[in-house]
Amino acid sequence: MNTTDLLGPLKNATRHEIGGVQVDVVQTGNSRVKRMVYPVGFRWSKDIKPKVGTELCQHAHVGFLAAGHLAVQYADGAVEEYVAPQVVAIAPGHDGWVVGAEPAILIQFDFEGETVERLGLKRS
Repeated sequence: MNTTDLLGPLKNATRHEIGGVQVDVVQTGNSRVKRMVYPVGFRWSKDIKPKVGTELCQHAHVGFLAAGHLAVQYADGAVEEYVAPQVVAIAPGHDGWVVGAEPAILIQFDFEGETVERLGLKRS
C-alpha cells in the first residue's frame, strides 16, 4: 500500500484543516476515528501553537501511524520517535513534528475531551 491509497475518501467523514494538517473525522459510537495527515515540514510549535495559544499540545494522540515518521518532545525534554508502521500513544504536554521528506498519516482514536481520562495517558 502506498501513501496515495491511504488518502482516499472516507465514508461519513467530515474534513477540516488546522495549521496545514488535514483532519478527517468519523463519529463511531462514543468515540471518533480521525485520519490526521501531517505535511512535510510540520511542527506543532510553529504551525498550531500560534492558533491555540498553549505552550505545548494539550491533546492525547492514540492510534496507528500508517505512513511517515513523527517525533515528539515533552516539557521535561524527553523525546519519542514513531516510524510507520507503529502504534502511537502520546500524552498531552508535547511539541511534535514530521521527520523526513514524507507526510505522516496517523489514524487516531479519541473521546473528544475525555481521551486522557478514558485511556489513562497521563505522564508521570
